[in-house]
Amino acid sequence: MPFDSPGGLAAAAGLLGVCVGSFLNVVIHRLPQMMEREWAAQCAELRGESPSTAAEPLSLARPRSRCPACGHPIGALENIPIISFLLLRGRCSACSAPISARYPLIEAITGLLSAYAAWHFGPTPQTIGALLLIWALIALTAIDFDTQLLPDSITLPLLWLGLGFNLVGVYTDLPSAVIGTMVGYLSLWSVFWLFKLATGKEGMGYGDFKLLAALGAWLGWQMLPAIILLSSVVGAVVGIGLIVVARRGRHVPIPFGPYLAAAGMIALFWGQPITRGYLGLMS
Repeated sequence: MPFDSPGGLAAAAGLLGVCVGSFLNVVIHRLPQMMEREWAAQCAELRGESPSTAAEPLSLARPRSRCPACGHPIGALENIPIISFLLLRGRCSACSAPISARYPLIEAITGLLSAYAAWHFGPTPQTIGALLLIWALIALTAIDFDTQLLPDSITLPLLWLGLGFNLVGVYTDLPSAVIGTMVGYLSLWSVFWLFKLATGKEGMGYGDFKLLAALGAWLGWQMLPAIILLSSVVGAVVGIGLIVVARRGRHVPIPFGPYLAAAGMIALFWGQPITRGYLGLMS
């Protein structure tokens, strides 16, 4: 199946996306732990204490993946994206402990979105950028759901990468990207401080500012109104659903990053038609 055909390119990107999704599962699981260890080491240093060396060294590459219940190392045949989960029927081969369905779900979502990006943009630099943006947004979404953190180690490189792509106008011109970065950050920063001054509480985290700035760097300032509107609508619908269906308390914090990420993906693919349709309704 030749890669210059839409179907061939989409299939190749989908297969690559499934493999990347397997790595994203590692990032989602380990990066917050690595951040916590770094913060603990910094606090120990400020207290004049020696950093702890008792814990096993942790990185995205080491140690080898293993079952959290029994410590069984995950072999190569047990680590094939999606397929291994199905063959193992969602259980560890050593102790039969259940494996979270989120692992194959992340792999499948990454594969499907990667395939669609390749089909949508075709054999262009836009596909390369879209894949990198989608992969980063998936990782940020899951990490924010789990920990209410949006790591700088993902958001800041994503911001600069967006500006880099738009140096040659892949998604928008460079002035629009720079203005999008500035306006994206300052808009949520302003909302944060207005809310804090009015209520004495923090309504969102600084990671949200950086994520919207990154989306502005990729898509330009023109897409920011659509992104903010879409993320607010999706966030409101999901939040109300959690309160009604899951009986989640109104005062339980709900991360905003996943809704920004979802709105960013929608704007990546359909932002211009949505904006034109909205302006047409307003005229």
